[in-house]
Amino acid sequence: MSPVEHAFSQSGLLAKVLNGYSPRQAQIDMALEVELAIDKKSSLIVEAGTGTGKTFAYLIPSLLSEKKVIVSTGTKNLQEQLFHKDIPLIRKAMATKAQIALLKGRANYLCLYRLELYVKERGQLDAAMLADFVNIRKWANSTTSGDIGELVNVAEDSGIFPYVTSTVDNCLAKDCPNIDDCYLINARKKAIDADVVVVNHHLFFADMALKDTGFGELIPKADVVIFDEAHQIPDIASEYFGDAFSTRQILDLCSDVIQQFHTELTDVKQLGKAAEKCQKTAQEFRLLFSHDPERGNWREKINLPRFSRAFENLKVDLDFLYQVIKLCISRNEAIDNCFERVVNILSKYEIMANVEQNGMSFWYETTRRHVVLHLTPLSVADKFSDYIKDSNAGWVFTSATLAVNDGFEHFSDQLGLAQATTLLVDSPFDYLNQSQLIVPRYLPDANHKNRAQALADIATPLIVASQGSCFLLFTSYRMLNQVAEILSEQIDHPLLVKGKMFKLMLLDVFI
Repeated sequence: MSPVEHAFSQSGLLAKVLNGYSPRQAQIDMALEVELAIDKKSSLIVEAGTGTGKTFAYLIPSLLSEKKVIVSTGTKNLQEQLFHKDIPLIRKAMATKAQIALLKGRANYLCLYRLELYVKERGQLDAAMLADFVNIRKWANSTTSGDIGELVNVAEDSGIFPYVTSTVDNCLAKDCPNIDDCYLINARKKAIDADVVVVNHHLFFADMALKDTGFGELIPKADVVIFDEAHQIPDIASEYFGDAFSTRQILDLCSDVIQQFHTELTDVKQLGKAAEKCQKTAQEFRLLFSHDPERGNWREKINLPRFSRAFENLKVDLDFLYQVIKLCISRNEAIDNCFERVVNILSKYEIMANVEQNGMSFWYETTRRHVVLHLTPLSVADKFSDYIKDSNAGWVFTSATLAVNDGFEHFSDQLGLAQATTLLVDSPFDYLNQSQLIVPRYLPDANHKNRAQALADIATPLIVASQGSCFLLFTSYRMLNQVAEILSEQIDHPLLVKGKMFKLMLLDVFI
């Protein structure tokens, strides 16, 4: 029996640390295929139904291989579950000293430079943001990681975070006065030294497409790369091999320019005016789109007169801002950084204005506050397969949903993985006898004013019947918040709402 097989046996590693553990053949089959892919430095695609235990099926052979491993996940939730729960459990069972690092995108780390910058700006914050800012400053004195996921007294959707975190655009990199204490750089150093690095897909592809050039190599070279929730990979890979133009970049730039005007460059009156005008035009552009987040065809939208006019207005105001910032070059590092950013935004604007390119998809998506225009190649198969060939590593792609009609061609063709081994293992759950699907009929339309009340009326008896062991999933923040507000009046059970605290803490409280 191989070490991997033994690990999953009745007397193996997992049995030591999991009460009531019993071997699952599907899990063992997957683990052995992962072991093979690692040994042969080949690619493996696995669909493993919910309940297979795929996390342990790829983690145990990876850790037993004693190679450098990167695990990439689709969500921050799974990233934190792996780092805080699953990997420590296996490390304990194996009694290994393998080093683990959690690496998130830069927006998840406190930026000391921007924190100090906004100490001077407190008068501009509203009361709620000021309270959050005070809590962050207190926490900043004690944190060792700078990971904002540690914060327990600031809502996850607080508007304060752009003020105290950096972006690729506004990071001063080697010119930053706080570079020696930078939490992001420290997290990256730990990742380079670690045996297992847990990242997310966006970070992986940002690095791969050389978008994040602030500090050179972001994700260290690995012998094993594992993508969990791999069904998201084709879309995310396309996004990073393309280009994007976002109103968020414009608003962040304007905010930083206004801050410079109020603190360092008070003599350049046009600076504040140009930034405020550009800010307003970007916000008006967002208001043209529907209130709820949506996606659509940018080629069609830009041909509508009101959209093309608003888009042209953006160009006029960005050009004016460019001219004013240009007058301030060399006054300080921060304004020089703003100049580089406005040049970059204008170049992205030109890309999104030229919608006649062939072989590309032009599309837009909106969030509650922003619009992002995307240009994505129709295929990334060649680029991605070349990257895999050159890596000299074992690659594992796994998810509960990868196959179409029991075949993997749809997924493998998108990524150029024609040579990959494939495996399909079913869920061990008896869905037929252990679950019930009920579809309510005659609900008001999605945009009807009584929709939230109708959903709350359906949910209330289910919440009472399950004694509060109830999980409600929404596709829209607006509906989530409306139903939460109604339920807070209708039920006696504790109500946990996404955004009101960080996800890890929310999950702990719920469990």
